[in-house]
Amino acid sequence: MSAMGSLIDRLPEVAQVYLGGRSIDEVECIVADLAGVARGKAMPGAKFATQTRFYLPNSIFFQTITGDWADNALDAGFTEPDMVLTPDFDTALPAPWTADWTLQVIHDIDDQQGQPVPYAPRNVLKRVVELYNARGWQPIVAPEMEFYLVAPNTDPAREIEPPMGRSGRRAAARQAYSMSAVDEYGPVIDDIYDFAEAMGLEIDGILQEGGAGQIELNLRHGDPVRLADEMFYFKRMIREAALKHDCYATFMAKPIEGEPGSAMHIHHSVVEIETGQNIFSDAQGDETPAFGHFIGGMQRHLPSVIALLAPYVNSYRRYVPDFAAPINLEWGRDNRTTGLRVPISDADGRRVENRLPGMDCNPYLGIAASLACGYLGLVGQIAPGEPWVGDAYTGDDNIPRGLGAALDLLRGDDAIRDVLGHAFCQVYAAVKDLEYNEFLQVISPWEREHLLMNV
Repeated sequence: MSAMGSLIDRLPEVAQVYLGGRSIDEVECIVADLAGVARGKAMPGAKFATQTRFYLPNSIFFQTITGDWADNALDAGFTEPDMVLTPDFDTALPAPWTADWTLQVIHDIDDQQGQPVPYAPRNVLKRVVELYNARGWQPIVAPEMEFYLVAPNTDPAREIEPPMGRSGRRAAARQAYSMSAVDEYGPVIDDIYDFAEAMGLEIDGILQEGGAGQIELNLRHGDPVRLADEMFYFKRMIREAALKHDCYATFMAKPIEGEPGSAMHIHHSVVEIETGQNIFSDAQGDETPAFGHFIGGMQRHLPSVIALLAPYVNSYRRYVPDFAAPINLEWGRDNRTTGLRVPISDADGRRVENRLPGMDCNPYLGIAASLACGYLGLVGQIAPGEPWVGDAYTGDDNIPRGLGAALDLLRGDDAIRDVLGHAFCQVYAAVKDLEYNEFLQVISPWEREHLLMNV
């Protein structure tokens, strides 16, 4: 059998169906960096078929969102040794927006001694899942993705505007759940559905959110690593679908002044591997102590991982009272004003929804951080506070309000650092410190408007 034929036989069914007996023109060999940006190499399919691995420097994880390098991220210094990247063929999916027959493949990342690179985001999530597995548990997550479709914006000095709809008018705000609002940009939604079908990605539903041009996309529940892979793919695919129709898709936490921010809500449950039983419910269908401990762990440790859930200075503009985002760590039953919500469900579906993550976070790191907090609650048997009744915006604001304060909390929580990995936390903090310092050098229009002539 030829190398290409052998490769095609190893692909998931969805990729084989997509190719329909054709050869692969190109393969994108990719990984997610700290920001969730796809890094890697593209190569002809024939060459990929003959390779078992390729190499990238470890410095791809030391790069800020602006392109600078945190050369102090590791104690060993900035020497840029190669990492070994091996294809995970289970992740081989089509890139249906391309002009030829292209596949994307996420790669596993090891050092030259064969050990997982500890600051690679996908490896961080795997590490957390393995901690659960070692205790006989399997975490289950179901993410929600909120994003905006906006008009093309080529001048950063210009404010972001909603997209032009089929009616010839700008998309309107405050139209949550409106079907006609979704229809305004129906061609983009149609392509998202078509691309998702070609890629074998399941969508539970798409709806109009409260912002002008703001969409929510719900995913099925399942294995955290697989769902993070899918979100990584979805973000690339949604951007491509929007560009086909002369608009941008943005996952910024707060892209438009005066509009709601975009969240990445994460629903969590935990099942026993041996029995498949949800550990949050007992045989009578009642809540277990483990359910409370999971919430207690999140209440205690979520402040220390806000730097991962809200990774940019813009992220903190989302945490505004009465603006569809939480301002504290209260928990409540079917209460969307709390940071931690327990949705209505049957015993098997009992779960905790973390409403703190923004859509700008890396999905691998957002899910890892959230699960890490719940894990520490389970193993430490941390009791939760009393459930909040009523409007939680009347409660105290007890999450960090800026990236600098959030990074200090991350550095100070040894338990979280043990779960996520000390090397990862060191690299992440170094990169984010550099980004924050870069931001502080920028003078904003607000400062020029109010300070130039008045102070």
